[in-house]
Amino acid sequence: MNDRAVSDQELVRQFIAGNHNAIEKLIKKHERKVFSYILIIIKNKHLAEDIFQDTFIKVINTLRSGAYNEEGKFLPWVMRIAHNLVIDYFRKSKRMPVHENSEEYDIFETLNMFENTVEDKMVVNQIHSDVKKLIDYLPEEQKKVLIMRHYQNMSFKDIADKTDVSINTALGRMRYALINLRKVIEDKDITLTT
Repeated sequence: MNDRAVSDQELVRQFIAGNHNAIEKLIKKHERKVFSYILIIIKNKHLAEDIFQDTFIKVINTLRSGAYNEEGKFLPWVMRIAHNLVIDYFRKSKRMPVHENSEEYDIFETLNMFENTVEDKMVVNQIHSDVKKLIDYLPEEQKKVLIMRHYQNMSFKDIADKTDVSINTALGRMRYALINLRKVIEDKDITLTT
C-alpha cells in the first residue's frame, strides 16, 4: 500500500497494535513540517534536532500509554507537542529567540510559515488562541498597540496617530509588549494549549 494513501489515523492504529514500522512512516510523513517549525523558532539546527527527537519520543510514549485520543488530528497534536517543547526550552534557558533582522522576538512572525492545509490552519488557530490568552495579561497600552499592529495590520505611524503618542512611544510600547509576553510565559508558567 502506498504510504501516502495510509491515513495518520490508520498508522497510529497500526503502531498501537505493535507495528513499529508505522511510527517510522508517521515520522517520515511529517518530519519536514515539524522540524521546519522548530528550526524557524529555535534558529539552531542541533537544538532543533534535539527538540524534534524529544517531540517524537513524547508522541511514542503517549501512544504506547494509550493516552492519545485525538482521532484525525495527529499532525496538529504533534505540532502542539513541538510548540510546548520549544516554549519549555526557552523557559528553561530564560531566553526567547531573536530574529536576525530585528531586535526582539516576534511570535507573530512564526505564524506566517504554514501552508494552507486544514491541519496547518488548525495549528495556526491554536497558536493564535494561545497568544490571545497571553495578550490579556499585558498592560492596556501595550495590549492596544500589539492588537493594532498584529491584528489590524496598522503601521506604527497610524498607531501613533490613533493613540495620540509619538511613533517612538508606539514602538516602545510594542517592544515592551513583546518583552512582557515572554515574562508572562515564564512568571505565570503558562502552558500554551487549551
